[in-house]
Amino acid sequence: MSSAFFFGYGSLVNRLTHGFSPAHTARARGWRRAWRWTEARNVAFLTAIPDPHCEIEGLIAPVPPDGWAALDLREHAYDRLDALHSVSHDAPSVAQLAIYAIPPERIFAPDAHHPVLLSYLDVVVQGYLTEFGPEGADRFFATTTGWDAPILDDREAPRYPRAQRLSDDERRFVDDRLAGLGARKVAA
Repeated sequence: MSSAFFFGYGSLVNRLTHGFSPAHTARARGWRRAWRWTEARNVAFLTAIPDPHCEIEGLIAPVPPDGWAALDLREHAYDRLDALHSVSHDAPSVAQLAIYAIPPERIFAPDAHHPVLLSYLDVVVQGYLTEFGPEGADRFFATTTGWDAPILDDREAPRYPRAQRLSDDERRFVDDRLAGLGARKVAA
């Protein structure tokens, strides 16, 4: 088994979006999630930004030596950074641990031309509900910035390539939390 792992804090928390296993829950100290866009993508997505006062939950999973190319392609807008000493977990034999983050000089706040896809957010929250329960999903919302971003309601025709079907309860959970944050949905 590989001793090189990734730490996922967005869609990689949803095991339905990848085949890396075994996955283990983990916590990254000194990081916060933020909605941002880059010139590499035309929509906003999650990135990890340094924050010494924050800790985010996620999953770690081993990456076989021949699997990094595919994972780097999936995460093409990010840089792969060393996170071995900032992530706590129960996984055995972890010698390397990477977190994907966009360098600050390449990120921009979401806007009307670069919204958050609701289909992407749904996948992320579904993963947090599965792995950490409603309390963990609430911590996801609390440790993520940028909720003033426009959220493109593409549920009926998802634009996110790894979109998943949510239960009625999962959809309600997402919608209730967005309403509580005063987030603004816009029509697709």
